[in-house]
Amino acid sequence: MTQPPVPPSGGLNLRGAVDLSAMTRRPPAPAGPAGAAPGAAPGAAQPGTTGPGPSLPSAVLEVTVETFERVVQLSTTVPVVVDLWTPRSPASTQFSALMATVVTELDGRLLLARVDVDTSPQIAQAFGVQQVPAVMAVIGGQPVPLFEGAASEAQVRQVLDQLLALAAQQGVTGKITVTGEGGAPAGDPQQDAEPQMPPLHQEAFDAIERDDLEAADAAYRKALAENPRDAEATAGLAQVGLMRRTHDADLDSARQAAAADPDDVDAALLVADLDVLGGHVEDAFARLVETVRRSAGEDRERVRLRLVELFDVVGGGDPRVLAARRALASALF
Repeated sequence: MTQPPVPPSGGLNLRGAVDLSAMTRRPPAPAGPAGAAPGAAPGAAQPGTTGPGPSLPSAVLEVTVETFERVVQLSTTVPVVVDLWTPRSPASTQFSALMATVVTELDGRLLLARVDVDTSPQIAQAFGVQQVPAVMAVIGGQPVPLFEGAASEAQVRQVLDQLLALAAQQGVTGKITVTGEGGAPAGDPQQDAEPQMPPLHQEAFDAIERDDLEAADAAYRKALAENPRDAEATAGLAQVGLMRRTHDADLDSARQAAAADPDDVDAALLVADLDVLGGHVEDAFARLVETVRRSAGEDRERVRLRLVELFDVVGGGDPRVLAARRALASALF
């Protein structure tokens, strides 16, 4: 599983290259009380101070480009965790459900802002995210990178504890008062994703959580045997295959092997797998398309099949997949 990007010092890095002001696109705010931060929400506590947090129906909010300004405003009072996910990916949906569960258990000390990257791709672009699931945070209007790729529950809890410590250092220590009015927001993964997950999908997810990739593979294969058109099982199986192939792989060694022999199909396949896992999707696709051009026979078919499998991992509607499909057709014919 992808490890959270925690610096060796044990703390989280507050220096991010994200221009959050470009996401809000708000007009200049009216002059407020002396010392108030520009653009802060009326009545919100300022960074470096403490104060009560907002009253919200849930600790989980659905956020779009149009409502992202609210995330920045709330982050001056309470740390905001931004969950960038896609409903097209079972792994992303499952990890989003885990994030909602963990944040909800923290009794209002964090707010979870969920962003569907299919409908709000601008937010993912602003954070520089190339792979989902991905998790960022915003404290006092400043970005904090947390995860890119899924992580275990233990890893999530550890990093969120560090995030709370960092927020305390910045003076952002407010809490959300959860009123429960109106129930959980539409699309809340605790209400939508978990109860609706088919039994074999749940079995696969549980296996992934305990790092039993063989059992996850078997569960997804059973689901496909029952319903060959199960797109989520197809994507899940492809993702598990990617995780199994890269479990003990070393990226530097793989790159060196591929550079030493550009015709080494196995090396090209491994580097492409690692690139997709690391979010370098276009590099992976370009490498394999070029390998298809140079290879023939069984090797060419192996590379083609791996590309198709990686298309399932990324998602058939992703623009990078659509472009790579066209490039692959050109290379084959």
